Amino acid sequence: MTKTHPIDKNVLGTPLQIAGTNPLTGFYRDGFCCTGPQDIGKHVVAAVVSDAFLEFTLALGNDLITPYPESNFPGLKAGDKWCLCALRWKEAFDAGFAPSVILEATHEHALLYVTLEELKAKQFKI
Repeated sequence: MTKTHPIDKNVLGTPLQIAGTNPLTGFYRDGFCCTGPQDIGKHVVAAVVSDAFLEFTLALGNDLITPYPESNFPGLKAGDKWCLCALRWKEAFDAGFAPSVILEATHEHALLYVTLEELKAKQFKI
């Protein structure tokens, strides 16, 4: 059975599913792509990161590869599931580097920044 969030919804309007636990993702490091007032970047897109995306974001000054233990950040590698900032995902999408998205684990607030059609175009297929 998939773990769902007791309150929040995903972009499909159903209960938000857990995005990832290894590494433990989410702004609140609870595995969910939830957001709140403290989350300036709006980490609401549940992505399966790729090497192309990691290199793209590194080139823009956001190193998601190097671990930062003091910030509880493990560093990412291709295939990891991670809650990304909605605007960075949109920027990568527009540039052709967006990673796949897990729609069931992508918070409904992502729709404030990207369209459901854009997200579906990169839907993660198992």
